[in-house]
Amino acid sequence: MKTFINMLRDDSGASAAEYALILAIIGSVIAIAAIGLANAVGNAMNNAAKCIGSTTSTAFNANCVVGP
Repeated sequence: MKTFINMLRDDSGASAAEYALILAIIGSVIAIAAIGLANAVGNAMNNAAKCIGSTTSTAFNANCVVGP
């Protein structure tokens, strides 16, 4: 019984598991941020392509700012 209690108190392997959990959480946050950034950049590129590609006056709206 004493050996079992000592085994429960031994936390030498816990730090490796904690580091793995922290790494998994940080990796998930980075992946979610990368997906969000990719969507934002893609939308910006699509808006710029629409502004550049269109020669009609309807292209110059709030999304197509000309000048400073």
